[in-house]
Amino acid sequence: QMQPVESGGGLVPAGGSLRLSCTASGPTFSNHIMRWYRQAPGKQRELVATISTGGMTIYADSVQGRFTISRDNAKKSVYLQMVNLRPADTAVYYCNALGQLTSREYWGQGTQVTVSS
Repeated sequence: QMQPVESGGGLVPAGGSLRLSCTASGPTFSNHIMRWYRQAPGKQRELVATISTGGMTIYADSVQGRFTISRDNAKKSVYLQMVNLRPADTAVYYCNALGQLTSREYWGQGTQVTVSS
């Protein structure tokens, strides 16, 4: 059983940076594809970044070149480094773990990121 827990959100001015962290308890972290989603008020949840079990990364067009996802299997953690933040990046950011073998999904409770203009 995985239980992702996010941290690192906050309020930053446009152009600023934040680093989100997600630690997921459970014995099989390395077997999970890790993803960051976000949901802005009144909008659908959006996939922001994905990192495979082998370290391959994929980004939404809207964050390409500004966000970097990484993982540390020894620490059972995944990170999202965000730079040059924009007001449009304001959202609740969620960590998601997808079992590569089981296809089970686990969600964190989310962390709020607010970018002021």
